[in-house]
Amino acid sequence: MTPSRINHVLVTGGAGYVGSALVPRLLAEGYGVTVVDLYLFGDQVLAPVAGHPKLRQVKGDIRDRAVLARALAGCDAVIHLACISNDPSFELDPALGKSINYDAFIGLVELSKDAGVRRFVYASSSSVYGVRDEPDVTEELALRPLTDYSRYKAMCEDVLLASRAPGFTTLVVRPATVCGYAPRLRLDLTVNILTNLAVNRGVITVFGGQQLRPNLHIDDMVDLYVRSLEWPDAKIDGRIFNVGSQNYRVAEIAETVRGIVGAVAVETTPTDDNRSYHISSDKIRRELGFAPSRGVEDAVRDLVAAFRRNAVPNPLTDPRYYNIKTMQAIALK
Repeated sequence: MTPSRINHVLVTGGAGYVGSALVPRLLAEGYGVTVVDLYLFGDQVLAPVAGHPKLRQVKGDIRDRAVLARALAGCDAVIHLACISNDPSFELDPALGKSINYDAFIGLVELSKDAGVRRFVYASSSSVYGVRDEPDVTEELALRPLTDYSRYKAMCEDVLLASRAPGFTTLVVRPATVCGYAPRLRLDLTVNILTNLAVNRGVITVFGGQQLRPNLHIDDMVDLYVRSLEWPDAKIDGRIFNVGSQNYRVAEIAETVRGIVGAVAVETTPTDDNRSYHISSDKIRRELGFAPSRGVEDAVRDLVAAFRRNAVPNPLTDPRYYNIKTMQAIALK
C-alpha cells in the first residue's frame, strides 16, 4: 500500500540495471514514477511498462537543470541511481565522470529541495571503503576511496548530508555489488560475468580469486529502495547504511556458478586488482529490520534461466551489456 506521504517518485537512471527492475516494482506498488535517463542502453528497456498511466519517461541529461526542474514537478521523493557506473567507465573520461557523478548531483539536490521533495535516497557504493584489513567493514570506519569513481561517491554523501533540513529527509545507501537478471542487464559485474562465461563459453576465467567481494541480489536491492519510501523519517534521516548479503571470495563465486551450471572448467590467472573487502550489514538489520532474502545462488539460477530462454541475445559480444563498451561506442560528452 502506498504511504500517504509519498505518492510520486523521481528515479534518475531509471533505465539502467537497477532502475529497470525498480521502476516496474514501484508502479506495481502504486507509486507514480518519473524516470530521467539518457537511455544509453536502449529506448526499449522499460517497454513492458511504457504505457502505464502512472509512468512518465523523460529522455534527458541530469546535467541539464531545466530537464531536472521539469522532471521534479509533483515528485515527493527522489531515488538517485544515475551515474557513470564503475571505475573503468569513469576513467575513460574523468571530466565527464565528475560532471555527471558529482557536479550534477549538487544541482539535483538543490532543485529537489526547491521542488518540495521530502525524501532523497542516494545510491552510494561500498567501494568508498577501499581495500580494508578489518574482518567486517562497518559504517563507522573512515572512508578510503581509491579511485575517482569512489571518491566522488563519498563526496556526494557529504553534499547530501549537509543539505538535510526539516522536511527534507535524506538516506545514503552503500550497496554491495549487485547481481542477477534485470531487463537492462549488466554482464560486467563479478557474479554475472562468471555465469555468462560458464553458460556461453563453457570456461570460467577467474582473475586472482582470493579477493573478497560483497554481493547483493538485484531483487533485494529493489526491495530496499521500495522500503526506503516507507520507513518513518526519524528512522532514516541523515543515516548511512551498508546493504549486502554474502561476502564471497571470487574463487568461491566461480565454484558456486560451476555447481549450478554443471561441468565447466575454471581457469585462474594472476591479477593486479587486489581490491578486497567484507562489508557488514548488521546495522541496517538491527535498526531497520532489513535483511536480504536471496543469495548469489539465486542470482546465478536467474541468469542461467534467462540465458537458456534466449532472453539475453549475443551475451558475449553485444556492447549494451557492458558499461565500458557502451561508453566507448557512444563517446558521450
